[in-house]
Amino acid sequence: MHKRLVILIILVLLSFGYQAAAQKQLNSPYSRFNIGALEPQGSFKSRGMGGIGTALRDNNSIFYMNPASYSSLDTNSFTFDFGFDWGLNVLKENNNRYTSNDMNFNHLIMGFPLAKGWGFAMGIMPVSYGYYNISEDVAEGDADYDPLTGPYTTYHKGKGGLSNFFAGTGINITKNFSLGINTTIMFGTLERNYSLQFTDFDNYYHNSASEKIQVRGINFDYGIQYRGKLKNDHFVQAGFSLTSSKTYKSNYDYIAVRTSAYNSVDTITYISENTTPVFLPGTYRAGIAFGKRNKFTTGFDFTYAEWSKAEIPGYGGYAANIKTYAWGLELIPEKYSNFSLLKRLEYRLGAHYGDNYLIVNNEQVKEYGASFGIGLPLRRTHTRANLFIDYTRRTGSAAAGLHDERILTLGGSLNIYDIWFIQRKYN
Repeated sequence: MHKRLVILIILVLLSFGYQAAAQKQLNSPYSRFNIGALEPQGSFKSRGMGGIGTALRDNNSIFYMNPASYSSLDTNSFTFDFGFDWGLNVLKENNNRYTSNDMNFNHLIMGFPLAKGWGFAMGIMPVSYGYYNISEDVAEGDADYDPLTGPYTTYHKGKGGLSNFFAGTGINITKNFSLGINTTIMFGTLERNYSLQFTDFDNYYHNSASEKIQVRGINFDYGIQYRGKLKNDHFVQAGFSLTSSKTYKSNYDYIAVRTSAYNSVDTITYISENTTPVFLPGTYRAGIAFGKRNKFTTGFDFTYAEWSKAEIPGYGGYAANIKTYAWGLELIPEKYSNFSLLKRLEYRLGAHYGDNYLIVNNEQVKEYGASFGIGLPLRRTHTRANLFIDYTRRTGSAAAGLHDERILTLGGSLNIYDIWFIQRKYN
């Protein structure tokens, strides 16, 4: 009966996730460009450890950044993980300060073994979000004021985002090595609007523009992992994964108009193309991890992506290559303690530093942060609640027209672990 309930929850959340995953509304002017602001990847266990995951594997977690990890899923088990997050973004530019916040569905992942040493996983997670809402009033005395046109106001608004649905498998090919592959389906829509309105409405034309990009297509992730046992329950693991470059199908619509005080509308530019390609580059990840079984795990990840090769309608020259470094640690004082919850908790810590893929006025945005997480195991089961908090800063020089964003993210997920496919006998 409980398995039917889980299946019903999965179907409901899949439907909800399809509609909600690409609708994050955390105001970020940096999401005006390219395919929006990129979402951090990984389950909340990974997020609490700085975002590492390429070399990680265990029997009740799904590390989808490397599909080779699916081979570690327990025989006859079922793993289901879904999570929500809340974000607070604080923008600073000169002496101005703006804040926005939003709670949103983040991911839904499930996995189960196909045979011993052979696992399957599938799920949905966000790729990027494109929400922003910016306005500026220019009056006499401001730097951009022109006495010929008088005061005016500009508006920039955007919404939408991209998501990935994946299904993949991982298998042990030897005692120490495993391989895996994900098939991913990217989908989503980004909408962007701009308008300029003059205070002197009678003598000037207002200008406005609207842009819409719809992206869809299938891609693949490939992964390999090595695991070795050391003395006294210690282990070492290494992993490499690749998301291949891909030209996605898209619909691209752009229209720019001007409006007079007498409600006359002139179309300045109109573009509607159903075959405009969106080329996204490959992403390479390498990781290493070391630890002691049921005691601690520490790891390091390196990520590289050639975003300078990206081709996105209307945004040539705004993307640059990225290198990201991440470190994470998990400590478990006493995993099977019967008397102390604090000893059973899984304590996680991490940090990340690197480049944002956005380049503005020939300067690339930098991004760095730190995270902390807790895994709360439920008594007499492998099911756990994963909580994390992450502080990330996006920044650049004011001389290049870049502002400062400080993003605080709180996330919570439930990682359900159950034994399936076994006929229980009762006396």
